[in-house]
Amino acid sequence: MKHKIAALTLALTFMTPMSVWAKNNVVVVATGGTIAGAGASSTNSATYTAAKVPVDALLNAVPQIQNLANVTGIQALQVASESITDKELLSLARQINDLLKKPDVNGVVITHGTDTMEETAFFLSLVIHSDKPIVLVGSMRPSTAMSADGPLNLYSAVALAADESAKGKGVMVLMNDSIFAARDVTKTINIHTNAFASQWGALGSLVEGKAYWFRNSAKRFNNRSEFNIEQIQGDKLPLVQIVYGSGNMLPDAYDAYAKAGAKAIIHAGTGNGSVANYIVPTLKNLQQQGVQIVRASRVPQGFVLRNAEQPDDQNGWVVAHDLNPQKAKLLTALALTKTTDPKQIQRMFWEY
Repeated sequence: MKHKIAALTLALTFMTPMSVWAKNNVVVVATGGTIAGAGASSTNSATYTAAKVPVDALLNAVPQIQNLANVTGIQALQVASESITDKELLSLARQINDLLKKPDVNGVVITHGTDTMEETAFFLSLVIHSDKPIVLVGSMRPSTAMSADGPLNLYSAVALAADESAKGKGVMVLMNDSIFAARDVTKTINIHTNAFASQWGALGSLVEGKAYWFRNSAKRFNNRSEFNIEQIQGDKLPLVQIVYGSGNMLPDAYDAYAKAGAKAIIHAGTGNGSVANYIVPTLKNLQQQGVQIVRASRVPQGFVLRNAEQPDDQNGWVVAHDLNPQKAKLLTALALTKTTDPKQIQRMFWEY
């Protein structure tokens, strides 16, 4: 009888899929946001209070994720993402870095507010040296809404972080079944669930727990980055500010930021990052004083051409290429931790 039981056990072992015995370990790092939000009633999908639901409640609301991986949770922050500062951003990066250095952690999911999700994702892609999946996820509707999108988004994010095919893909944003590269994803609408897009397209799609891939990012990220969170000290980055381009501008905003200590100013210009002729002297003067000038565009698609309308080489200005102003701000801040040479900063904008 003992021999029959032993034989049956052995047979069942070989018949059972290996994934049952060897699930990957995924840590969900919660930071707040709409995915952890709560409204007054189930019909409140756009009016609610963010960052109310703790990580344990998020995980318990989607018990199916435990079929995908061994999932544990950490409450890193509890904040609406528009209130994240350098302090929180650097702290989060250090926590994620420490987690990924553990051999028993195979991937990380970060629940995050959608307002600045793209910035946090891009920053992490620049400063964390790991090929393990890092997936940011959020929702456009609070957890209490009648048709909340957070549970499925979280399920899909865990599936992606646990998927071996996601290794080496860099930091990703998973929203509404689409997998986006941190570098070029952006929030394009504030009231619908298909809120995120990239002008270069998604990396792939996540359907019923399985990832389907269609492209790779051509730029430097994570292990190939020259920036490293372990080499950044303190809880602040060099101060960089954005001035939004429009008609009938005043130079005062640029001068005020410089006076406040800004080391660089992102000019979110019209069209090709254009600078009004009456603003040019101010920017040239600031650059001569050591304030870096980066020309980005308020236009959501395309990229800024260097030395087109403006003589960037002559002025010592940098162009943001296809990075939007908010991402240009982050890359410039990191660049300033290494150099104040506009030629080197420009090289970074071509490569990242």
